[in-house]
Amino acid sequence: MIFDKAPSSEIHLKGSNPRWMCGALRKKIYVARVWLPIIALMTVTLFPIRLLIAAFMMLLAWPFAFLASVGRSETIVEPQCLWRRLVDIILRVIMRIMWFAGGFHWITVKGQRALPAEAPILTLAPHSSYFDAIPVTMTMSSIVMKAESKDIPVWGTLIKYIRPVFVSRSDQNSRKKTVEEIKRRAHYGGDWPQIMIFPEGTCTNRSCLITFKPGAFIPAVPVHTISWLNLRGGHLLCLVFVQFLPIYTPSEEEKRNPALFAVNVRRVMAKALGVPITDYSFEDCQLAMAEGQLRLPVDTCLLEFAKLVRRLGLKPQNTEKVLQDYGNRARKLEGQKLDLEDFAHFLDVPVSDMLRDMFSLFNEHEDGSMDIREYVIALSVVCRPAKTLETMKLAFKMFEAEEDSAITEMELAVILKTALGVAHLDVSRLFTAIDVDDTGKITFDKFRGFVEENPDFADDYLHTESVGPQSGPCHDHHNQSSPSTITLQGTANTKTANGICPDFSPKDHGGTVDGLTKKHN
Repeated sequence: MIFDKAPSSEIHLKGSNPRWMCGALRKKIYVARVWLPIIALMTVTLFPIRLLIAAFMMLLAWPFAFLASVGRSETIVEPQCLWRRLVDIILRVIMRIMWFAGGFHWITVKGQRALPAEAPILTLAPHSSYFDAIPVTMTMSSIVMKAESKDIPVWGTLIKYIRPVFVSRSDQNSRKKTVEEIKRRAHYGGDWPQIMIFPEGTCTNRSCLITFKPGAFIPAVPVHTISWLNLRGGHLLCLVFVQFLPIYTPSEEEKRNPALFAVNVRRVMAKALGVPITDYSFEDCQLAMAEGQLRLPVDTCLLEFAKLVRRLGLKPQNTEKVLQDYGNRARKLEGQKLDLEDFAHFLDVPVSDMLRDMFSLFNEHEDGSMDIREYVIALSVVCRPAKTLETMKLAFKMFEAEEDSAITEMELAVILKTALGVAHLDVSRLFTAIDVDDTGKITFDKFRGFVEENPDFADDYLHTESVGPQSGPCHDHHNQSSPSTITLQGTANTKTANGICPDFSPKDHGGTVDGLTKKHN
């Protein structure tokens, strides 16, 4: 929020109505006075009873799930015999009682669930919490889960009953095997249970739909979308609304292009939900929430850069090896400027519109040239966002002079602006604090030692500036309204990780959100 200094020396909120705020405050105080004693009473009376019932239902479900899972193959599907169908009904009733004890008293279902033969895959969005397990227990559909889950006492047996697709973190080929298993089940003619997939791949705040991952759409089979799982929290209960949309059958073009399939399904689900869509993705959330020494500011352009990296297929499989190779090649160029053709040759990709968009992020003076070292730094941040020192070590290696392995203040500014994805950054206080001998240069060893002694150096020594040299990705040639005292965290003044995820609220963008675009107009 923006504060103005009034003539009476009172601080007012811009665009706010003090009378309305007083009324809202009185209402909150009234609600707190009325409900806090009730909530406190329920915490020591009703809550233990609810918890006991929910735990008992979980334990009661275990023997049924265990008996139904005994002797059943994980790779071969058998016909669903009568007693197993009976167990399936019993487990659904038990799970419903468990959710009822947890406060989910009313679950309203709109639409009819398709048969496995009609739509072998169910897609559910938005994904916001562990309570999204409600439709899983309603349908007893298979899900994709990490392999370690099946070893959890009681819960692991219930998981194995629904025959999930297990993902092993220790297996480097696990992702490929998972996709192949989903394809195998989807093309089995409806004998396997339906697979329920959360295509967003992460939890959001339900204000919009982020980019769908293509895993659910690679099999190129009809999908049944569950586009409305809306939880309305109350003081004593919650209401759940689940909507089954019509089956979405992919066109021939969508079958050949899973990404297009995913985009079109997301558009249909967003329309049913009445929410916008955004090009943020699970990977963007990982980047924004990374716990490194440098937390990305809220106006970073690295999210736009990361999106282009994914679309161009430039994210390497062997990250460390590729980054080191890029770093060595960039060092040999010694700051030589590259044009678009040279940039494409460096990456070994053809010139395209998306590559032009990426090139424009590093086109400092709009003169058709860029410093490839900035691209390598930005790629290092995107590929390993929590490894700040590794990125800085790579950057120092590309910029340092051969005679003393040191860099200047201007070079440090270029490195940090690129690593943060901002156009303006004042590093003078940081450089002076590191360069205690006043040599005008610093080495990576000095930088690392300073960071180890001052882990919050970004909060204490860096701030954006409204004027100054422009270098680094996402150069903003528009007028800067931010004063030089704005902190690096932008609007996130507390020391939280980035202040971006999981809040994907599109309220400041309106309609469809297309990332944090910082391209030249």
